[in-house]
Amino acid sequence: MAVQFRKITIVGVGLLGGSIGLAVRQRRLAGEVAGYVRRAVSLKDCEITGAVDYATTDLLAAVSNADLVILCTPLAQMRSLAQRILPALKRGAIVTDIGSVKADVVCGLESLIKKSGAHFIGSHPMAGGEKMGVLAARADLFEGAINILTPTKKSNATAIRNLERFWQALGTRTIRLDAAQHDLLVSRSSHLPHVVAAALVNLVLNPASPKSQAELCATGFRDTTRIASGSPEMWRDIALANRKNLARALDTFAMELKKFQEALKSGDAKAVEAFFTSAKSRRDNWCACLASTSSE
Repeated sequence: MAVQFRKITIVGVGLLGGSIGLAVRQRRLAGEVAGYVRRAVSLKDCEITGAVDYATTDLLAAVSNADLVILCTPLAQMRSLAQRILPALKRGAIVTDIGSVKADVVCGLESLIKKSGAHFIGSHPMAGGEKMGVLAARADLFEGAINILTPTKKSNATAIRNLERFWQALGTRTIRLDAAQHDLLVSRSSHLPHVVAAALVNLVLNPASPKSQAELCATGFRDTTRIASGSPEMWRDIALANRKNLARALDTFAMELKKFQEALKSGDAKAVEAFFTSAKSRRDNWCACLASTSSE
């Protein structure tokens, strides 16, 4: 059964924050949904989309009396924002985030939020899109998505359960992971693909290339590089925050490419086919597992 909060505050009403707001309002999971935005120009966009009941540039007013506060900002901003909201935090409130890197966030925010008698538990809903801003938000963004919660031994058990029920009510499937383990795994499955997509775009769509090069980029190139259109600021923060794991993932990826390159240079048809066969088999099995999970 979903938990209904009296007030939920979304700090940063962009694509993800706006989608949370739309989903919360659609499912009536809160009596009131407040949104904090940095720029006054964003207030109109929040009003147009209906992502929140009201938006403000006053951070403390937005957070005041909130039972659940969700930080939906770039990683580099989270600690300073957490420090700023301390005076307005309600005792017993739950504070969470949606960041793609968890170890540094959990380490930095858990003890900080506890000073106000509130509870911090990290979240990472693995959903999004290449478009940015609240105007791209949609209420069904999180349906069927995996959401990783990263509680610690210090986390309040009731707060964990309530946060899980909240995310489940938005359509996500929640799992719990240690923050460090989370960062290791997503460095391969989420962060590495973004770097690869960006590298491919930078190589193929280099302005120095012939004009016909871009004309020959069809659906395969478009689909493979879609995520390269994501927020540069956000992905800068993610890459730097998880740089050790991501660097190791890049090393392993480079080794895999090197093996294929060697097989290609030597004309080893068997090895080249095995490379593609293995990839097809593993992806097909993964897709089948996803389909099975979503139908349960």
